[in-house]
Amino acid sequence: MSQKPSLPKGTRDFGPETMSKRNFIFENIKKVFQKFGYMPLETPSMENLSVLTGKYGDEGDQLIFKVLNSGDYLKKTSVEDYQNGSKQLMPKIAEKGLRYDLTVPFARYVVMNQHNITFPFKRYQIQPVWRADRPQRGRYREFYQCDADVVGTDSLICEAEIVLMINEVFELLGIQDYSIKINHRQILAAMAQLAGGENETAFYVALDKLDKIGADAVFEELISKGYAASNLEKIKPLLKLEGSNEEKIEFIINTLGHLEAGQNGSNDLQETFKLLQQFDSVNNHVDLDFTLARGLSYYTGAIFEVKVNHVSIGSVSGGGRYDNLTGVFGLDGVSGVGFSFGVDRLYDVMEELGLFKEKAMHSTEVLLYSFDQESMPYGFKVLNALRANGIKSEIYPTQVKLKKALNFADKKKIPFVLLLGPDEIKNNTLCVKDMNSGAQNNQTLEDFLSLMS
Repeated sequence: MSQKPSLPKGTRDFGPETMSKRNFIFENIKKVFQKFGYMPLETPSMENLSVLTGKYGDEGDQLIFKVLNSGDYLKKTSVEDYQNGSKQLMPKIAEKGLRYDLTVPFARYVVMNQHNITFPFKRYQIQPVWRADRPQRGRYREFYQCDADVVGTDSLICEAEIVLMINEVFELLGIQDYSIKINHRQILAAMAQLAGGENETAFYVALDKLDKIGADAVFEELISKGYAASNLEKIKPLLKLEGSNEEKIEFIINTLGHLEAGQNGSNDLQETFKLLQQFDSVNNHVDLDFTLARGLSYYTGAIFEVKVNHVSIGSVSGGGRYDNLTGVFGLDGVSGVGFSFGVDRLYDVMEELGLFKEKAMHSTEVLLYSFDQESMPYGFKVLNALRANGIKSEIYPTQVKLKKALNFADKKKIPFVLLLGPDEIKNNTLCVKDMNSGAQNNQTLEDFLSLMS
């Protein structure tokens, strides 16, 4: 009995049409990363669990896919291990896990290769990551990230260039209505201090849920973590702050400037905006949002999140500065900052907005059809000339009726079909059929190459 094929939940196949659209996104992101001086890097799909755990917070650690040890993975276990639960059992049966993100493996790479790297080190990385999350629209268990990070400098030029890169990528993709939300972990720390709580991590985790559960539920969670309701009233104005970015920073200085963390955070943001102006970018699409927390625990400075407006998908990009991520691997004092595009979410956004241009999605631009076997050699000559000029082309490989070949071209969305027979060979011409208009005309090969250039 044959088995019905299926896919694990949260994973997908990508057919040729989907892949051409995804490659359109990848190529444009890669083009911008390279333009800004970032070099390519790849790391293994698997990392030792000792590398991954403890970097993403308790919730993140629960979402790491574990990989069972090779061979008899139960041989080192005992009945007592099973009785004591998964925390004691897991280290004995799984020493590796699938990548949760690209940043932690990058930090591991930097430490292992510190003597061969020229700092500041700028790298981009485009690879899949895996998270044992509950699958839903816009959230998958296997998905690609496109990261760009620079380590070995604390210059805020890097933060400003992140904004510039996001703007440039979105311009290439045709996305116009979006917000680059920026906050600073030091400002969040100052808000936590103003609220009078001692558990800053609890403050970040609760605030990160603001959009989903609302301010009242956030405050209830914080009260349960030891924050006093009277103190939480002090930060309420910061949760619904409106106005220009300059007005927001001024409010922060007046509200949190007496705290060292608040002063540090506002100084960094002011300097970043000043740099953007010097780059001739007038804070385009940038929106200061002091409720932005981002869940990952390793951020220490500016944090970013990008949302496309008026679509059903959430954030499509995010990142921030991490001053000592490499410290957990024994290399202290190496500051870094980076961000990541979520390609799967970008794809969904572009589909929803109808931004994929059909021309850019063609896998084949020209199909050659020979009326008879004797016309094939002439077809090969034309095919070589087309490919030599960078035109994506193919020849229908067998003798079939013209209707079948045209149907093939129509299904593959091939815009031109060249019909080749005895007359074309005799006159050294091509019969060109435009699949969009249905028009046919005779041209020389040189004229057709000029048309396609």
